[in-house]
Amino acid sequence: MATTHADAKAVRGPSLPASITPAVLRRLTAQVSAAADADRVTTTAPYTGLPLTDLPVSTPADVEEAFARARVAQQRWAATPLRERKRILLRFHDLVLARQDQALDLMQAENGKTRRDAFLEVVDIGIVSRYYARTAGKYLRPKRRRGAIPLLTHTTELHHPKGVVTVVSPWNYPLSMAAGDTIAALMAGNAVVQKPDTQTALTALWPMDLMREAGLPPGVWQMVIGRGSSIGGALMDNADYMMFTGSTATGRQIAADAGRRLIGAAYDYSVDVGSLTTPAQLKTVTEHVGDAVAKGATVLAGGRARPDLGPLFHEPTILTDVTPDMTLHSHETFGPVVSVYAYRDEEEAVTLANATSYGLNASVWSRHGARGRAVAARVHAGTVNVNEAFAAAWGSVDAPMGGMGDSGLGRRHGAYGILKYTEPQTIAHQRVQGFTPPARISPETWATLLTGSIKLLKAVGAR
Repeated sequence: MATTHADAKAVRGPSLPASITPAVLRRLTAQVSAAADADRVTTTAPYTGLPLTDLPVSTPADVEEAFARARVAQQRWAATPLRERKRILLRFHDLVLARQDQALDLMQAENGKTRRDAFLEVVDIGIVSRYYARTAGKYLRPKRRRGAIPLLTHTTELHHPKGVVTVVSPWNYPLSMAAGDTIAALMAGNAVVQKPDTQTALTALWPMDLMREAGLPPGVWQMVIGRGSSIGGALMDNADYMMFTGSTATGRQIAADAGRRLIGAAYDYSVDVGSLTTPAQLKTVTEHVGDAVAKGATVLAGGRARPDLGPLFHEPTILTDVTPDMTLHSHETFGPVVSVYAYRDEEEAVTLANATSYGLNASVWSRHGARGRAVAARVHAGTVNVNEAFAAAWGSVDAPMGGMGDSGLGRRHGAYGILKYTEPQTIAHQRVQGFTPPARISPETWATLLTGSIKLLKAVGAR
């Protein structure tokens, strides 16, 4: 049941920024729910290919113990007044913003993205934290609902926490997906057992560390590390609710000269395009581009890996003449690759945009705002931005965000983002007279009276 580990290994020098010290690595990795003698897995820095840290690997038994602790902690957490949960979350908000440089360093070291892209995740967590701290009371408080019989039926809607939520978060948005989905679950009164992608586990552990510093009680948010094939069953079997985010299609607006302007890696804001995250990801990008070129696609910019910049760099690539028989036409590449398709009119553009099983995010570009919004409403995607790639919709945390089609079920942000972590309960108190006839009235007469009452309610505009 121990949650402690030996010293983490790290290569100092160009593979790590100064803020990621051995002491920081020890503190973060020590919070993984795993046995003291657990096996270890080593992650590498995408910029250099050098070892980054080694992490303890959780077993199914470790997961079971984490859930047992979480269930005890969740009972106390659910009984914690909402104002106290709000206070903790607002303190967490301040810590995230104050220590953002360390989060940015971790995301760049593990994921390889640029600092400007990493900063968007910090902003996202700040906004989401403030939003749910300030709105959870509105969403979770008991609500009076219209009863079956006006004045006689008192109906109330309550929202109880699900219990213990499993959050499985990906590598591509290692802070946003790890902390963003957890924040709403915690504010709703749930405990969380989370499995981040191993490659970006430090970035996921960082907000958990800060949340505990902000006052979150022990056991309410726990982290396990391991392959889905090993611990996925235990995570699913013990969860009261599963929040899973996997690979989804993403879009990026790339200028024609992006490949020529590619710069070497740096832990600052000078870089335009970052590194891919894993060798498997680079292999997929290379194979998809190669397949397209072999089948007749034209490379307008980029098109090749750049080992001279780092082991996992690939040039931003723009392709035309892409046809349905090419792998990247309708499969997720998850890399800096975009295909350009010509269209004759607006109708064809919408048809082409919807010719996919995916539907997470899209963008429409227009000089005319009203026209752009009208086209956006016809695109089958959970979020559609006008004259922006994704941040406008993602950052509108009061509105739901999620995918259509094969891009997933459910939504995050807004009322949907917190209420999905609750169990709705209806309590209806019938007063004076119910639906059964009084003793002195026949069922037939009673039915006639009720029918007349229902017609009257419609006539006076009742809902």
